Amino acid sequence: MATFTTGVQPVEESREKGLKTGALGLASSVVIGVASTAPAYSLAATLFFVVAAVGLKSPLVAVLAFVPMLLCSIGFSELNKADPDCGTTFIWSTRAFGPTMGWAGGWATVAADILVMGSLAQVAGQYGFFLFQGPNSSIGANASGGWVLLVGIVWIIVMTYICYRGIELSARFQRVLLTIEVVLLMVLSVTALVKVYVSKPAGSLHPSLSWLSPSGLTLSAFVSGIILMLFIYWGWDTALSVNEETADKSRIPGRAGIISTVLLLFTYGIVIVAVQSFAGVGAKGVGLTNPDHQFDVLSVTGSAIFGTSGFGAVLSRLLILMVLSSAAASTQTTILPAARSTLSMAAYRALPQQFAKISPRYLTPTVSTIVVGVASVALYIPLNFIAGGNPIADAVSAIGLYIAFYYGLTSFACAWYYRSTVTNSARELWMRGILPVLGGLIMFAAGLYSLQSDWVASNSYTGWTVPGLNWQIGGIFIIAALAALAGIASFVYMRVTAPAFFRRQTLTRSTPVRIPEMEL
Repeated sequence: MATFTTGVQPVEESREKGLKTGALGLASSVVIGVASTAPAYSLAATLFFVVAAVGLKSPLVAVLAFVPMLLCSIGFSELNKADPDCGTTFIWSTRAFGPTMGWAGGWATVAADILVMGSLAQVAGQYGFFLFQGPNSSIGANASGGWVLLVGIVWIIVMTYICYRGIELSARFQRVLLTIEVVLLMVLSVTALVKVYVSKPAGSLHPSLSWLSPSGLTLSAFVSGIILMLFIYWGWDTALSVNEETADKSRIPGRAGIISTVLLLFTYGIVIVAVQSFAGVGAKGVGLTNPDHQFDVLSVTGSAIFGTSGFGAVLSRLLILMVLSSAAASTQTTILPAARSTLSMAAYRALPQQFAKISPRYLTPTVSTIVVGVASVALYIPLNFIAGGNPIADAVSAIGLYIAFYYGLTSFACAWYYRSTVTNSARELWMRGILPVLGGLIMFAAGLYSLQSDWVASNSYTGWTVPGLNWQIGGIFIIAALAALAGIASFVYMRVTAPAFFRRQTLTRSTPVRIPEMEL
């Protein structure tokens, strides 16, 4: 194992972990940040529920959900300037609040990434068959079927291999996938708006400024919509998880995270307005609240927008490719931050040292990357067979709690880390104090609301009745609780078997970055 740095030095003078430095520029970092959110996949899987909650106010909710994300991205960016470590939330929360909170933040990051992988793999499997057999593929329509499961597993393996092979290959692959995705989303939006004004399809609506007004929106509906929208913005922080592989690592990753959130706002705003205008919010046909399309709004609406013959049929098939590429991009960029979080945790002995191994050839985490892929497959398989695969949808909803927790925790860590200097200037007070704290408060409020909502069985696709008490507990709450229990068990195991980190012997506010061992 490489020698660990000793003594106390300024955090800004941290050493590298062995990852490939300078491999990414600003453009590549922004691509990774945007691709991680999987705009097409997120809209396809979430828009029905958002519209069902807030009706025509979905553009307003998209704008308002952007606000806490922007505030949190500012906190991430400011912390990254002081300590550009790939462990992000884990490192920064440990430096600010100590080992226990730092470990919890790191676990929340990894848990959210692994819980969403089953859904991404399932979408990739389904859309693979839709692409080659057409949208009426009976195999693709069976989301929990054996063939979809097999393709989903292969998909995770392929994405894990690409992440293992190197960050530059990952970035090039992301650039291609994101280009396909964004171009088709814009073509879809323009075509939809043209048809709204020219051919006026049944149920279509002209865009209205009233869609951006809160009038007529209840507090309950508003909060539900915001929580759903927070999910579709989630993922931009991957741009900071690859900070140690980025040129000018103290500045570019933070900028990329902020730019990613802004680009997502414009993308979601345009697409939501266009699709809502074309399809309307009715419960029949292509209406956005038609329950027959609740898990796949985009492909159904896209077929109506483009048509099913001639060039329209080609565009409809390309739309399927878009959702497939979106899920692919997100699968890959979900593995990237999870592997780097566990790498950083292992470097400071918060996880077993095997997770800190780096490939001398590809300069990527080896054990961490492989374990994330294996864990994703190991979770995907049982969730696919339980209750017809419904727990996969509940797992996606369960990550909302973890997203709110680690985004909020990082935002609070920013203010606390800089607490002695925030009064030095107006810029520091706002950027390192007030704005991140506001973002953290919103995130924690959303997380607490989702926690009580997730308990209600009627809000989940699965549930459990407590023997003897007849309590009906929602599957979302159960999955979130089981992930938390797994985290607690891992925490206790590490604290007993490797207590150095928890005794503050490996990481404090001023500890320089450790160098993990290189795998031979």
